[in-house]
Amino acid sequence: MDHDLKNLGMSEEKLFSFHDHSSLESERITAPRYSYWQSVFRVFFRNKLNIVILALLVVVIAFAYIYPSVTHYDQFVNLMDPSTKHLSPAAAVNKFGMDIKWILGTGAAGQSTFQSIWNGSRISISLAFICAAINITIGVVVGAVWGFSKRVDIIMMEVYNIVGNVPYILLISVLVMLFTASFWTMVFALTITGWLSIAYFIRTQVVIIRDREYNLASRCLGTSTVKIAMKNILPFMTSVIVTLLATEIPSYISYEVFLSYIGLGLTDMSLGRLIYEAEGAMVTPGWEFEFWSPVAISAVITVVLYVIGQNLGDASDPRTHM
Repeated sequence: MDHDLKNLGMSEEKLFSFHDHSSLESERITAPRYSYWQSVFRVFFRNKLNIVILALLVVVIAFAYIYPSVTHYDQFVNLMDPSTKHLSPAAAVNKFGMDIKWILGTGAAGQSTFQSIWNGSRISISLAFICAAINITIGVVVGAVWGFSKRVDIIMMEVYNIVGNVPYILLISVLVMLFTASFWTMVFALTITGWLSIAYFIRTQVVIIRDREYNLASRCLGTSTVKIAMKNILPFMTSVIVTLLATEIPSYISYEVFLSYIGLGLTDMSLGRLIYEAEGAMVTPGWEFEFWSPVAISAVITVVLYVIGQNLGDASDPRTHM
């Protein structure tokens, strides 16, 4: 016996020491600590492509918000000089010298196309983020209550059947024509009914899970409908909400560009307005950069926002955290 203990390298006290029984210790579960958002970002950054796209988004945001604030942009600074108008990138660099603001040439007023694009991007991106924040917030809250309360469901279904059958783009166009096509008019037009389709989608998701056992138990205990919707239902729909946000933000940029292109957009020099004013340059030899530059930046911003949102939505699904 002593020989065996020596082979193990442990004393008899260590091998046969007495331990008290603890009910608390017996209930403890041995498992790694789980943090939902840490898991979300771990899954998101596991894909190297997401890092590249996120870096591209940071560059776009920096140029849209930081670059215009540190540079002086005057659209009409060269208006009286005909030799500065409609210059190609090479001609603009030859005339003004090597400067980043001339790398995309000049526009119809002799202005820098590069500076015009980033000033316009700031307006378009701000419009998209504000509209998405308003519509998502209202849509999620109303949709959660709508799906859980059968009384609200009866009323909101009638509202949805009436308003939802009106073409969204037609409603926006009418509202923009009735008021001055300013930034906040566009926000109003995009949000007055934009939340309704989001609310209906959330309502459909809520209906699926509203009658589960823990929700029925909460109702029996007297918990209010709003509290059940906010505490018991919405936390389980994070990935759905993030995916919705991924589709909403780029769509508002697309709406703004489209409305501006048909002459119903902002009076401010947004991306859509730039494309609208440069429409004639699309088919004019040597002027193509005036049209295709804002089109390309608009496409890049839309695609980057959509891809990041979709991948973040996938990463928000707890089933991907295994």
